[in-house]
Amino acid sequence: MPETETAPPLAGRHALITGGGRGIGAAVAHALAGLGADLTLVGRDEAKLEETAAALRGSALVAVATVPGDVNQEDSMAAAFDRAGPVSILINNAGIAESAPFARIDDGHWDRTIATNLTGTFRCMRLAFPAMAEAGWGRIVNIASTAGIKGYAYTVAYCASKHGVVGLTRALAIEAARSGVTVNAVCPGFTETDMAARAIANVAAKTGRGEDEARRELTRINPQGRLVQPGEVADTVAWLCLPSSSAITGQAIAVAGGEAM
Repeated sequence: MPETETAPPLAGRHALITGGGRGIGAAVAHALAGLGADLTLVGRDEAKLEETAAALRGSALVAVATVPGDVNQEDSMAAAFDRAGPVSILINNAGIAESAPFARIDDGHWDRTIATNLTGTFRCMRLAFPAMAEAGWGRIVNIASTAGIKGYAYTVAYCASKHGVVGLTRALAIEAARSGVTVNAVCPGFTETDMAARAIANVAAKTGRGEDEARRELTRINPQGRLVQPGEVADTVAWLCLPSSSAITGQAIAVAGGEAM
């Protein structure tokens, strides 16, 4: 007799990923699709969302939708969630990073960073959590940063926003502990993404160093001497979304080559 095929562990689950068109968000989309989850990719860059969605549709037997949305705009995200339909997995990946000495951080820099990284994450959690709790199952994974569990020079607003994301994660995890919904944060170190490429270019421009030297400056703080790969972050996120990870909640897991412990 032929062997019975086993359904993928996330078959029938619907994951919404903010910032899902590139970098870590796109890598998470591929990882969750491989586990059988249907996907909605949300972001401001519709062309990148469609590019990632097209690759997923060509390689995975899951439904993939794209919805434009800006985590900074409450109406925009409410409309995006309404279009997406019920969500059982939420990946809060959208974020920005700006750097400046403390004395040069103005209200605009501060407000942009907090609004995107912290308030945007809160807003999406508020939209997703009630239905998850009612259904008795859900996974919320917030992409924070090692800047959420330690400090870095010249990134006061970014560190504050990511520390806030970790605190938000821990608080809701306690409140949700008996609901069937887990809430965790993944904290990557410097990762091989467009954001890291911009950071390298900025260091080179501000210091007059070459980009190779600027890259070494970033990798120097990783004990493994390298940038983290998006797929490594995505694998950790995917593991937290599995049914078998139901006892893991309220955690801030560093994916950083030993940089943060």
